[in-house]
Amino acid sequence: MVRMTASPGRRVLLAAPRGYCAGVDRAVIAVEKALEQYGAPIYVRHEIVHNKYVVQTLEKKGAIFVEQTEEVPPGNIVMFSAHGVAPTVHEEAERGRLATIDATCPLVTKVHKEAIRYANDDFDILLIGHEGHEEVIGTSGEAPDHITLVDGPGDVAKVEVRDPSKVVWLSQTTLSVDETMETVGALKEKFPLLVSPPSDDICYATQNRQLAVKQMGAEAELVIVVGSRNSSNSKRLVEVAKLAGSREAYLVDFADEIDEAWLEGVSTVGVTSGASVPEILVEQVLEWLAQRGFADVELVRAAEESITFSLPKELRKDLRAQAASLVAERTGHDISEK
Repeated sequence: MVRMTASPGRRVLLAAPRGYCAGVDRAVIAVEKALEQYGAPIYVRHEIVHNKYVVQTLEKKGAIFVEQTEEVPPGNIVMFSAHGVAPTVHEEAERGRLATIDATCPLVTKVHKEAIRYANDDFDILLIGHEGHEEVIGTSGEAPDHITLVDGPGDVAKVEVRDPSKVVWLSQTTLSVDETMETVGALKEKFPLLVSPPSDDICYATQNRQLAVKQMGAEAELVIVVGSRNSSNSKRLVEVAKLAGSREAYLVDFADEIDEAWLEGVSTVGVTSGASVPEILVEQVLEWLAQRGFADVELVRAAEESITFSLPKELRKDLRAQAASLVAERTGHDISEK
């Protein structure tokens, strides 16, 4: 057993809150519950959340991750990820005779509903987000004829609308708060009558994690963000740390990705994790740092979180029987008897 002792002057600032948000927790538990109730396989369209460790762990339990709904054989169960999907994806599942579980984060669903409402009122909707991100694709699919993607302040100059008096902005839930407001400011200069959403679209967890990093960034020469490369909110934490004053900030999936050279000349290391990261990965990073003299850990608490979401309602149904009946309707045969 390695004895861990703190070296004088070396410390870790540990962000709080960090890691799982309520939407991610709900989605991961939904996959586990589905496997428990219905048995493997449970198909999941795209990664349930953007975290390599979570996906690998669920695969070992019997989840099968697919890119397209058409990859799922008829008569099976498919779950939609926390990032949400467009209405066309629900239609694909229906045509494919699939039982579905919708694990979309309720905060993403809120943005979908806002898009539908403003489209019904014939507004042009300026969706601030990153092109190609699954959440943006899903939200855009709710009102494709009304939504224009704005990928940062640099996109504002080319934005055109039908009626400058009927334009509203919405956003992806996992963006940098500061960059989003910079984009909104530029949009308001161009469209003075721009309407804001009735409530903030950037989720509470994204904001709280960024706030904690801002508080420790000025003191930490190095910030290590635990998270995957395809996690938007994790990548934003790296950006926020650098803007807050940290000399360097890096994104790692696992502790063994940390380069010891990063510690040269460093007395204070900040540690945080994205909203789709389980705490075990943070604990491994803290252990790695402690073995190198950074055993003193100080908590930097920016907010308290107590929000929870109920599991998808579909988990209360007999989805295996439902899936079998959908196939039977098409073929005239009851596959459950085979």
